[in-house]
Amino acid sequence: MTLELDLIDETEELEPDALDLVEGLLQFAAKRLEIQEDSELVVTFVDNARIQEINRDYREKDQPTDVISFALEEMGDGETEIAWDEDMDAPRILGDIIISTERALEQADEYGHGFDRELGFLALHGLLHLLGYDHMEPEDEDVMFSLQREVLNAYGLER
Repeated sequence: MTLELDLIDETEELEPDALDLVEGLLQFAAKRLEIQEDSELVVTFVDNARIQEINRDYREKDQPTDVISFALEEMGDGETEIAWDEDMDAPRILGDIIISTERALEQADEYGHGFDRELGFLALHGLLHLLGYDHMEPEDEDVMFSLQREVLNAYGLER
C-alpha cells in the first residue's frame, strides 16, 4: 500500500462498503499521483453541525461545508517551513481531510449521482488540496478538476 490511511467515522453511520470505497480510491489515487510510499493521511467523517463548527473556528465561515483539508506541509502565518526530503526515512504526513457525510448525501441528490460517487469525489478533492492543488484561479481550477475527473473515471466513479 502507498498510504497509511486512518479512517474515522464520527457519525457511526457509514457502511463498511463506503469506508472501503474511500480507502480504495485514495490508495488508487496515491499510486496514480506517485505519492511517496507510506505517506500518512487521516480522513474523518462528521455531520453538518461538526463541520460547521470546524469551518467557523478555522476558516471563519459559520456554515456547514462538504470537505475541509488541513495540509501539514502548508505554511501558515508565522510558521516555519517543513523541509521535506523524499530520501528521509520518516513517513510523510500529508494532513487531515474532514468530510460531512450529511452534505455528501445532500449534494449527491442535488447533482443527480450516487452517494458513493460524491463521497469519493470529496475524499479525492481533499487529497488534492493536501498535495497543494487549488481552485482559486480559473487556470488552477481547470488543472485540479481535470485531474479529479481523470482519477474518478479511471477508478470507475464516473458522474
